[in-house]
Amino acid sequence: MTAWMQTLPAWVQTAMLLTASNVFMTFAWYGHLKNMQSRAWFVAALVSWGIALFEYLLQVPANRIGASELNLAQLKIMQEVITLLVFVPFVVLYMKQPIKLDYLWAALCMLGAVYFIFRN
Repeated sequence: MTAWMQTLPAWVQTAMLLTASNVFMTFAWYGHLKNMQSRAWFVAALVSWGIALFEYLLQVPANRIGASELNLAQLKIMQEVITLLVFVPFVVLYMKQPIKLDYLWAALCMLGAVYFIFRN
């Protein structure tokens, strides 16, 4: 981790690492649906596994850093919100699927989850 990043609060470091991790995770889980339809499933699985390695190289330190200030429920909700924030642009921009109003409702539900997990 770079020196400037270590000066940031732990929750910010965690959010940044989880965001980068989720980009890799999203491509590992869903990118093959666009790019590898003509390949055997096990080829797609191996490529996805290779991409997922980078996800874990970011996710593990993110959770270790986050655990210094957040409890496990807070870490999990943070990860789920970040997943949604990464997934929606992926679906719309990369997979070229239309945006749905349901994404807004899902986001509102996630805001409720954030409120209840992070309140004192």
